[in-house]
Amino acid sequence: MQKKASMASLASVVLLASSISLTGCGTGKETAADSKGSKDKVTIRIASINRDETRKAFLEMIKEKFPKITIDYNFIDNNTFTDVVTTQLASGGGPDIIEGYDIKWVKNGYLLDLTGKDFITKFTDNGLKPTNYEGKIYGIPTTGWFEGVFYNKDIFDKNGLKPPKTFDEWLAIHEKLKQNGVKPQAMGAQSWEPMMKQSMSMAFNEFYSKPENKNFDQDVQTGKRKISEWSDAFKVWDEMVQKKYLTQDMLGISYDQALDEFASGKAAMWESGPWSYDAMMKKNPNLKLDMFPLPGKTSATGYLVGGPGNPWSVNANGKHKDEVLQILNLMATPEAQKALMKSYFGPSFLKGLDNPELPAQYTSVKDAFVQGRVYAPWPYWGPIGGSNFITELGKLLQDHLAGDKTIDQVLQKADKIATDMIQQAK
Repeated sequence: MQKKASMASLASVVLLASSISLTGCGTGKETAADSKGSKDKVTIRIASINRDETRKAFLEMIKEKFPKITIDYNFIDNNTFTDVVTTQLASGGGPDIIEGYDIKWVKNGYLLDLTGKDFITKFTDNGLKPTNYEGKIYGIPTTGWFEGVFYNKDIFDKNGLKPPKTFDEWLAIHEKLKQNGVKPQAMGAQSWEPMMKQSMSMAFNEFYSKPENKNFDQDVQTGKRKISEWSDAFKVWDEMVQKKYLTQDMLGISYDQALDEFASGKAAMWESGPWSYDAMMKKNPNLKLDMFPLPGKTSATGYLVGGPGNPWSVNANGKHKDEVLQILNLMATPEAQKALMKSYFGPSFLKGLDNPELPAQYTSVKDAFVQGRVYAPWPYWGPIGGSNFITELGKLLQDHLAGDKTIDQVLQKADKIATDMIQQAK
């Protein structure tokens, strides 16, 4: 994926289901045709870090197209997903379809090489790039993802606030809300993700925008460049911690608790993405919200964190590969992509598919989409590109919020982890 993406490649709608049992079947041929001719029912197990709201419409389509395939869809928390799936794969078992990718799975022969399959040609190079290893393709992209900062429009209006254009304006919003007795920002820092993404967004704004850093992602995967080069950008973001807008008590707050805080009006802002929209509206149908990009110190637009969604890869040792390939072939059709986009706003990487306009709840991120300011670098970091590195970076930032590490210590340790991963991959 390029660092910048057009509105056409980044405006879409996705999301919908985990733990749904559906039926459908395969003929043993790699087609999306109805499999009514097959005699035996099979169960296809899918493992995903996305909850059951995220794939519902597409899974219902599988049920319709393949009435003899039963889908056993399993949600696994992102904190343990890689370890759980790796253990299952190493034992010779595991899910038939993995909504995820890890270079170690490729090297150990756990993932099926999909190179040359007809459905591979239907996706853009940017969508396939995260699972391209040594010229071979090991997964196809789901619709992409993005996240920014949701804000409660009623709270903003009551306090005379507008979405910030710069980081200083964002700090000022936090201060005014705090003085007015309103919790500025909900954060579930019990997870390693939110601070990792929020601090990294400052690097997008202040580091990646410089011409000399154009090839940083290519260089960091070989050790030529270091993560610690983000130090200045991270120290700007660190004002959030130093001014106590992000606090130690957030380390005990989960994602769901942060969602509830924001949806119930107990906090004015919350960083998340479209996957949380339905859950928020169920908790509070009267909630009026919009989203703004994560602002930079000098940028007037800001960045959304995002990119290709978790790919669907295939267990090379699975017992039902023919049926799985039928499902992947179905995913490579416009009707399937539209089903995926039904309630989750994110980009499709299917060639030639026109993406719809932004839903109303994302009005304030339009300029970021138009300018292509939607990015997440880790899919392009080669041996440190899996979830392990960003998980460790997030945990180091948790240590920072707890007062145990400085920003420089966080990034120096991140350099060491990256170097070790690069050496291990040789």
